[in-house]
Amino acid sequence: MKTERNILIAFILNLAFSIFEFIGGVITGSVAIISDAVHDLGDATSIGISFFLEKKSKKQPDEKYTYGYSRYSVIGGFITTLILLIGSALMIYNAICRIITPTEINYNGMITFAVVGVCVNFCAAFFTREGDSLNQKAVNLHMLEDVLGWAVVLLGAIVMKFTDIPIVDPIMSIGVSFFILKGAIKNLKEIFYLFLEKAPQNISVNEVKEHIGKIDGVFDVHHIHIWSMDGQNNYATMHVVTNSESKAIKEEIRKELREHGIGHVTIETETSTEHCNEKECHVDNRSHHAHCHHHHHGHHHCH
Repeated sequence: MKTERNILIAFILNLAFSIFEFIGGVITGSVAIISDAVHDLGDATSIGISFFLEKKSKKQPDEKYTYGYSRYSVIGGFITTLILLIGSALMIYNAICRIITPTEINYNGMITFAVVGVCVNFCAAFFTREGDSLNQKAVNLHMLEDVLGWAVVLLGAIVMKFTDIPIVDPIMSIGVSFFILKGAIKNLKEIFYLFLEKAPQNISVNEVKEHIGKIDGVFDVHHIHIWSMDGQNNYATMHVVTNSESKAIKEEIRKELREHGIGHVTIETETSTEHCNEKECHVDNRSHHAHCHHHHHGHHHCH
């Protein structure tokens, strides 16, 4: 609920502000302010999209989406990041044009707008600092950039006022754009990893395997799959070879996995005489051959 409210506040602030900025840019003749307005309008659009998708992502699993809707939030992050990338590229292009043909700028007006810009965006960044979905991170990244962007514009305006070098304006614009690009590309990488079902970065599959293997009564564990829906909720499935009563062992395993930050687990148990007929298991069992006899004194004859 909180995340949603934060995103909505950010949306309204951003939309109102980009209109204010555009007027400011036209009055002062500063491309740094105008490109910021374009950038903010992009932000507002993407935050609007984020808002609806974040809302949708909170829906409980049903028969259509058995995993729930949390990936919708990730798509929100993706769209936001994409808009950022395009926005930054446009800003760089604009700024280069301005370096080639510098124009007159109203510095005093620029300073006034920049002061207001820093204040408004600081409030917005403050509102969106909490929340840990990728979507929320993308939104907060926008806000921080805007604060920084305006701080840079303010500094630049002061410098230009005293030195009268109008080229400072587009150079600042380029600096901010590169900073934004860096954050956006990092975000994009995280999003792709989620869609490619990469194991979460903070979980070591080998370590999980090792810890489960140490549980009393577990001879072998194979076919482990660990993935995440949205960067927060982690899932795992595995085959566990055991001759003990599986209920107690499953409890142990669930407890162990909870410590690793995995909340949803599907466990398939097999007895040591059963033949797991999936290819990966044979390979796995062969490599565990020596290991089984060694540790379990021959209780368990690997196939």
